[in-house]
Amino acid sequence: MAEPLLKVENLHKSFGSLEVLKGIDLELAKGEKIALIGPSGCGKSTCLRCVNFLEIPNQGHIYLDGELFGQKKVGDQYSQMSEKELARQRATIGMVFQGFYLWPHLNVRDNVAIAQIKVNGMAKSEANDLAMDMLKKVHMDHKSEEFPERLSGGQQQRVAIARALAQRPKLLLFDEPTSALDPELVGEVLNTIHELADEGRAMMLVTHEIAFAREVADRVVFMDGGGIAEQGPAKDIIDNPQNPRLQSFLGQMLERN
Repeated sequence: MAEPLLKVENLHKSFGSLEVLKGIDLELAKGEKIALIGPSGCGKSTCLRCVNFLEIPNQGHIYLDGELFGQKKVGDQYSQMSEKELARQRATIGMVFQGFYLWPHLNVRDNVAIAQIKVNGMAKSEANDLAMDMLKKVHMDHKSEEFPERLSGGQQQRVAIARALAQRPKLLLFDEPTSALDPELVGEVLNTIHELADEGRAMMLVTHEIAFAREVADRVVFMDGGGIAEQGPAKDIIDNPQNPRLQSFLGQMLERN
């Protein structure tokens, strides 16, 4: 069997006395799309943030493309990487958050290009060309000279996706990318993610958009109470759930929609 792109082993995370993740084991193959679903507070976003060490796990290990992520191993001992070492690894993962976090004083093109110039030392002309290519992918190249305040929420989120793509990441993480949007703007962002999924990009997506998860994901992982309660092919999990908690959750989501 081919080595997975992402391997999560026995992942635990607590905030004070609250244990949020209780031993997550998960693998993602190259080009695979996984949707994490589940009730609020079940640990979906925390799991996603632990994957790229935005949250430091209390226990467990992450491997990306066969390389231990966020930690170093000497003998049988593990230690946390320095920020510089971690930054090098994080550059291989693109993350899109609920909020857009665009620089208000920079236009759209510069918002996408700036990290390549400042962090990766790319020439400005090359970074601008890359930014325009990525904006074209998310259908925002025609807004390259606009500033964020003149964009809708959906447009801002598509710029944020272009910024993540500019890293040329091995893995894309989406943390409820439509939750901050007005309902009429959700579709344009989901369409963009769908197009990227169709390109064969590896993705982990935390979402409450169940129909979208069914359509786009290869596999759905249902989390409950800090663990994985059920997982499998997207259509099987959503159309024929076996776990009673998943059945209840999907019923509640269908009622809302």
